[in-house]
Amino acid sequence: MRARTNADDWEGILLVHKPIGMTSHDVVTHLRRHLGLKKIGHAGTLDPMASGLLIMLIGRATKASHYFSSKDKTYQGIFQLGITTDTQDSDGQVMEEKPVPELSEDDLKKHMAHFVGDQYQLPPMYSAKKIHGKPLYKMARKGLEVERERRFIHVYAFDLLSYHSPMVEFRLTCSKGTYVRTVAHDVGQQLGCGAHLTQLCRIRSGEFDLERALPLESIENMSLASISRHLIPLREAVPLSL
Repeated sequence: MRARTNADDWEGILLVHKPIGMTSHDVVTHLRRHLGLKKIGHAGTLDPMASGLLIMLIGRATKASHYFSSKDKTYQGIFQLGITTDTQDSDGQVMEEKPVPELSEDDLKKHMAHFVGDQYQLPPMYSAKKIHGKPLYKMARKGLEVERERRFIHVYAFDLLSYHSPMVEFRLTCSKGTYVRTVAHDVGQQLGCGAHLTQLCRIRSGEFDLERALPLESIENMSLASISRHLIPLREAVPLSL
């Protein structure tokens, strides 16, 4: 792609490694400021406590948001057994603590295997999902618990990478809309001791890998011409029929 000195006519995909502590919208704001361009979006939100791959869509590529966000995703992370939080991750308040049962790696793998396949998952209260036009997390902050419909998801793989009680390191490949922290929470419920997510990184989304992504800090220190060379043309990633 020809290097450009301004971003006015940019169109394409920029793969960004989101740091911990930022929202996905924060990344959009930073890029808009650095590029001087308003037409930027992302294809798939990451929680502030998570890091990893964000597919940023620039210019007319924003029209393909649904195509990219619908892709399967792979995550690597850690959850802690024995502690349940109100957000199902380490950003929340501790709700309950229980002893962790004695488990071998084989025991844990058998429990994790129950979460592979088609299933219906209950969205957590602390989520951006809207009911009657209001995000669930805003209701949760007021101490409200509302009825939610379970949503259909598919988990392709849920692999144990290491287990040093109470910490479980895993890799999970799943369909769009899967709440990974809810999977961790539900494993804890099944084991009877509770669990919450402590670390998460998205390492793949569709055909794109985290290895191809640029850290946001690096992007902000790059010239427009340098960033342009990392843009992936939309025609290379989207079927012609779209």
